[in-house]
Amino acid sequence: MRRQQDTATSPRRIGRGMIAAAWILLLLMLTWLFNKQLEEQHNPNANPVSVHAAGKAPEVRLKRNRDGHYVATGAINGRPVEFMLDTGASDVSIPEALADRLGLERGQALYYRTANGTVAAWQTVVDEIRLGSLRLGPVRASINPNFTGKAVLLGMSFLKELDFSQQGNTLTLTYPKRISR
Repeated sequence: MRRQQDTATSPRRIGRGMIAAAWILLLLMLTWLFNKQLEEQHNPNANPVSVHAAGKAPEVRLKRNRDGHYVATGAINGRPVEFMLDTGASDVSIPEALADRLGLERGQALYYRTANGTVAAWQTVVDEIRLGSLRLGPVRASINPNFTGKAVLLGMSFLKELDFSQQGNTLTLTYPKRISR
């Protein structure tokens, strides 16, 4: 008699287990999709749009993120990084941990006056910065031991070499007419 009950409850257990597994799988998929959507809202320029019109310098068009910043994926010395454009920063500012991973050398100690007070950093030079089809180098930068974020602040030591204009939620960057690439 006991054997019949075990046989009868076994398919129920399997059915319940499959339903639980389906719910877990559904929750995992929804979590993945939600995280992907959040990342796209944070960095809508994971693959910056480069426009190459005949006879014109290439341009990169960036979309503003949900917080009103221009965040984009690019590269420093051929290695992928996330940039946040910052016209208020005099140099490209690289978090210390990222600078170590990129193998950047620390130069002279510097002090910057920021909205949060005086910050100590080290001077460095980046061989090349790439944002979409735009490439510049060498570029003056600083290694910031106080910055714990993962994004590189793409400051004026890079941006001053480009023409840029904003229209609505789009920022367009291009080489100046005097530079032929």
